[in-house]
Formats: sequence, structure tokens, C-alpha cells
Amino acid sequence: MEILRKKTKPVTKVDAKLITLVENMFYTMDRASGIGLASPQVNLDLSLAIVDISVLDEHKKEKPLVLINPEILDSHGDIEIEEGCLSIPDVRALVSRPKKIYLKYFDFDLNEVKTEVSGFFSRVIQHEIDHLNGILFVDHLSEDNKKVVKKQLAKIRKGKIETDYPLYIHIKD
Repeated sequence: MEILRKKTKPVTKVDAKLITLVENMFYTMDRASGIGLASPQVNLDLSLAIVDISVLDEHKKEKPLVLINPEILDSHGDIEIEEGCLSIPDVRALVSRPKKIYLKYFDFDLNEVKTEVSGFFSRVIQHEIDHLNGILFVDHLSEDNKKVVKKQLAKIRKGKIETDYPLYIHIKD
């Protein structure tokens, strides 16, 4: 899907249409057993992502998060952990990312929020922000790891993969 490789456009207003979109994205993510979803993954060119890691036992206390026009201002540390992606089914690989990020985003009232996020929550947010910048987790892989997943990626490109969820959804007006 070409849109997955494009930098998204900023959200300029929050209206009923955007709120419905966010609700639909949470529904789609839940149906796919995901913990994060960015608008390009549902074929929309908006700087908008959602994250909900509260479905995981060890993260029950984390509240779902809607990120409008998010930006990572700074980061610290590095840790390598296995990642996967709803847009790249059945592919998992070790990815190195910062442990802690300083994040800026806007809420539904378009108020700027700045916060520090660390651990697993930080990783998921970084993954989703990458989507908003046309970057996929496989872009972070070493050359050796890219060779390991090459055949799986080729199957996906040819559409020779089945999922329990649609790989492409376009929410119309």
C-alpha cells in the first residue's frame, strides 16, 4: 500500500468526522488484536494514531491514547525488542529503539501536550509515529535480519497472505 510510505498531513481541526474516525480506528484495532494503529494503515493521509496497551495484563493501568500530530522531541537509551505490525502480518523481528522519549502531541481540543514516555508504551508510540512518517518497522532491521524476513515480505507484496482482519480499510465520508 503506497500510503504506508508517505509522510502524513497534519490534522487541522477536530470535528465529528474525526471523532468517528478515531472510534472506527479503535474498533478496527481491537478486531485485529492490535495495540496501536496509525491513519495510513486505514488508508488515510492524516497525522493521527491511537495506542491502547491496556489489553495486555502487565499494562492494564495505561489509558488508551489518541495522538494528533505527534512528534518525538528527544529520546534516550536504546533497547532491542521483537516487534510486529498489523500491516505486515506474520513478520516479527528484533528492532532497536530508544527506551525513553519526550513526546509532543495534540489532544481533541487541539491543546498541545508534552510528556515523557518510557518502556513498552514508548516503543508502541514510536512504532505508530514511524507510520505517520512513512517508515515501517522493517526499515529499522539490520541487513541480516532483512534477509531473514525477505520471503515473508514478498508474500505480503503479492497478496498471498491471509489475516483475520482487512489489511486495507478506507473509511468514507
